[in-house]
Amino acid sequence: MTTSATGSTYDGMRALVTGGGSGIGAATARLLREAGAEVACLDLDPSGAPEGCHRVTGDVSDPAVAAAVDEAVGLLGGLDVLVNNAGVGAAGTVEDSDDDVFRRLHEVNVLGTVRVTRAALPALRRSSCAAVVNTCSVAAQVGLPQRAAYSASKGAVLSLTLAMAADHLADGIRVSAVAPGTADTPWVQRLLDAADDPRAERRALEARQPIGRLVSAEEVAATICYLASPASGAVTGVVMTVDGGLTHLRLPQR
Repeated sequence: MTTSATGSTYDGMRALVTGGGSGIGAATARLLREAGAEVACLDLDPSGAPEGCHRVTGDVSDPAVAAAVDEAVGLLGGLDVLVNNAGVGAAGTVEDSDDDVFRRLHEVNVLGTVRVTRAALPALRRSSCAAVVNTCSVAAQVGLPQRAAYSASKGAVLSLTLAMAADHLADGIRVSAVAPGTADTPWVQRLLDAADDPRAERRALEARQPIGRLVSAEEVAATICYLASPASGAVTGVVMTVDGGLTHLRLPQR
């Protein structure tokens, strides 16, 4: 058997990771592979998926993504783990984010999770150790400035996770979510690049998290792998934060 640094064993298991071409998704796919799983990465551009993973092109904002899920399940020969990680973000308040921004984030972050899960359910029901992990965000629970549309979409993902956990308990499918703080990912880097002073903006983001730095993609991936592992068989309907203490710690200002 193969055991990863997360303490999870995945020998013989089959996993599908959406958004697996970069960032948290690619880090998750890499950890799953290292732990012995066979992995398919579904992405608009899956070329960045880790070596050894099946690369499947698909758009979670399109109902036709069901065909891409079927392709991935066929390549894997079944499915035990689904990681709904594909997502997009946007900066802005309700005043300067138009309706199309809200629609776009809901289409990808919420309905994308719905579409992929719906298509994967028949295969997951045939697994003896099925798990779904959704990528949420601390923005679902903590008021962050300039994140109105993003926070609304991730709040929906949080509620959806709990509802899915209740609905599919009888199917033997565990459903949980991970809620990262500000992570060092390509999307965050693009936000920084667009700022007037990227270095100052990065320092502000780092200071916002009590540990004083951004969360790494690998740290989030390790939590996803734990939640999806048979080792966490009693864990379902939870949202686990990986946020450097942002959600719950209130430390004296230095």
